[in-house]
Amino acid sequence: MDQVNILIIGGGIVGCAIAAELSKQWQDVFVVERFPRVGMATSSRNSGVIHSGIYYSPGSLKARHCLQGNALTFAFCEEHNVPHRRTGKLVVATETYEQAALEALHKRGRDNGVEGLRLIGPAEIREREPHIAGVAALGVPSTGIVSAEELVRAYARVAIEQSAHIVTRAQVVSLEPTAKAIRVGIRVGEDLSVQTKTSRRNTASTYASTLAGQDEMASHETIEARCVINAAGLYADDVAKLIGNHSWKIYPVRGEYCEVRGPRRALINGLVYPLPHADGLSLGMHFTKTIWDTVLIGPTARYVKEKDDYERDRLTVADFAEGARILVPEITDADLQLAYSGLRPKLVPPDQRGMADFVIQRDAGVPQMIHLVGMESPGLTAAPSVARQVAGMVSEILA
Repeated sequence: MDQVNILIIGGGIVGCAIAAELSKQWQDVFVVERFPRVGMATSSRNSGVIHSGIYYSPGSLKARHCLQGNALTFAFCEEHNVPHRRTGKLVVATETYEQAALEALHKRGRDNGVEGLRLIGPAEIREREPHIAGVAALGVPSTGIVSAEELVRAYARVAIEQSAHIVTRAQVVSLEPTAKAIRVGIRVGEDLSVQTKTSRRNTASTYASTLAGQDEMASHETIEARCVINAAGLYADDVAKLIGNHSWKIYPVRGEYCEVRGPRRALINGLVYPLPHADGLSLGMHFTKTIWDTVLIGPTARYVKEKDDYERDRLTVADFAEGARILVPEITDADLQLAYSGLRPKLVPPDQRGMADFVIQRDAGVPQMIHLVGMESPGLTAAPSVARQVAGMVSEILA
């Protein structure tokens, strides 16, 4: 049986950032990722925004890690040549009654330590974004955009250069605690890329059914790890159950995108957001001018039953156009085409309101295991800061 110091379950942006951080200090860092490449799920199916930290409750993990992660992410992108741009953004109030909520968001951002925030009026909105309809806006200069896929790959590359091992098409099927370690059963070699493709054709499968469908070339291996880190994203609750922890349930929320095509892309210069949903479900359907100068509208937010339901009952172009015209009245149906969708690992069930915080904690019954659950937005931004917290927890385990 192979023995290692650290095994990370999940090769998304959080798992890869943790691997890059831990491999600075420890040898035998392994990442197991169920898909053929790192970052194929939530990590690369988002807006690619480097957030500032204005939305989250003061003192929360999301607020702290977003603020710290913002600076760390920009620095990492500079050092490792990851395509990115510091753009700033506008959060826009389109009606007078929304101004109180905008001022409250301004205060929350300042309480969280976000610098440079400024309330502006219609004239300056028009100066920055001539086609946006707004009565007031919050300017957020520390926001930016990044190629999310290239950022994940860069974290993975750094980890590998520091002698970490990343194994793809590898799925954890069992976790068995021993006195000082955890035996991890892994199925290796299963071609989950087929399931990824079929999931985009309205096919839904659960984590359990994925475990049941073995590829002929798959093999089973067991690794004994002194520390196991659960960074499995949408499946973090399922992985926790393998160790006997039923504390959390993830509710997948699908976000869909549309792309502005043709000359109408020039209607948007940067990042433009509405006020976030009052129920905490989403930051709102916003305009993102990407690193490639395309313009996206989205994401929407809708609870779905399955963790790979990317395509069933997609919204229409007309639905997107109706929402987009709140901020940009000139948008028409003909300007838009449907783009990709993604899934958020929400901890708040459909019948409740509010925004849950990240879960980053050692397992109560198996202290050699660390769980990261509900790592939704601002997970991309927060990842390097989260990795530093996890590194401190790993030091305690391996001491």
